Order: sequence, then structure tokens, then C-alpha cells
Amino acid sequence: MRANYRRGLQTAFAVLACAGLAACGSGKGLTGGLSESRINPVNWITPYKIEVVQGNFVSREQVELLKPGMSREQVRQVLGTPLLASLFHADRWDYVFTLKRQGVEPQALRLTVFFKGDALERFEGDDMPSESDFVAKLDSRRKLGKVPVLELTEEQLKAAEKKPAATAATPTVTSPVSAPSAASYPPLESPAR
Repeated sequence: MRANYRRGLQTAFAVLACAGLAACGSGKGLTGGLSESRINPVNWITPYKIEVVQGNFVSREQVELLKPGMSREQVRQVLGTPLLASLFHADRWDYVFTLKRQGVEPQALRLTVFFKGDALERFEGDDMPSESDFVAKLDSRRKLGKVPVLELTEEQLKAAEKKPAATAATPTVTSPVSAPSAASYPPLESPAR
């Protein structure tokens, strides 16, 4: 009797284990789609993704400085060294900028500068943000609301002047234990033996 009981438990355990494994393999399994829902605590944890900045950021102010007829060296001084300068397209410089941040759509900006000989002929590309707009987009700190005024009003200044300075400067000691002297601290280094 005991051997039959043990064999029955083993069979039941094997059937339950197979059913559990089969449920894990399916999309929703026994949890009814818990792994796909927002209430699963595992979905709250996301890995840290670093910010990836590639290329040359070109601001609207820099683009406004470009004028047809500028030399290659003048364009390089205004925009910096191009990200792409091809041997097959010697009269074309490409300035590409990409920014990938966690929780924000990737940004990609492009500006292409065309030369005729050594002189700037034309340029085209995306509408570039100003430097202040770009910096404002980068600021990912949490906004805490209105900053309080850190200046005293005239009434507060007059009230502070009326308080006697002698009572504010003398601390009151309630017990000798509450204010330890500097000599009561242990030494920083142990004595040499």
C-alpha cells in the first residue's frame, strides 16, 4: 500500500510540474498575463541607460553666422570640425548630432554645408535649436515648484534690529553633558607602541 501511495504522489507531482512548465512557456500562463501588466513589481525596475551624445551640436546662432563666400577655415571656426568629410564628396561637409536619453525620444539633427572650390556655396539641414533651448531640453532635474524669496522685507529687518544682540549671542547650557568640550573626543590616531 505504501509503495502505491508514493508512486501516486510522484505521478501527481510530475503532472503538476509539467503543467507548470507548460504554463510558463505560454504568454499568459497561470498568472493571467501578470508579467505583461503594470502591477508586476518586476516591471517597475528598469536598468540605467547612459546618455549617448554623438557628433557636433550646431546651434541656430552658429548657423546664422554662415554667409556664402566664407572660406573652409572660416566655416570650421564657426561650426567646428565636421563629423563626416568624404573623399568622394570633397565639397560637402556633414554635421550630424544625435542624443539618446532614457525616457526621451532620440534626437537627431543634421546640417550639410556645400562648397564650390574653397568658398561656401550653400547649406541646408534641420531647423536647429538655439543654445538656450537646447540646454533647457537637457535639464532633466525634477521641478520643485516656486523658489521662495530669500530676502528680508523692511519689517523683518526692523524686527531683527530691535532684538538685543547680547541675548542672541550667549547660548544657554542646560547640563554639562549636553555640550562636550573639544578635549573629550578620542584621539584620531592610536598612540605608537
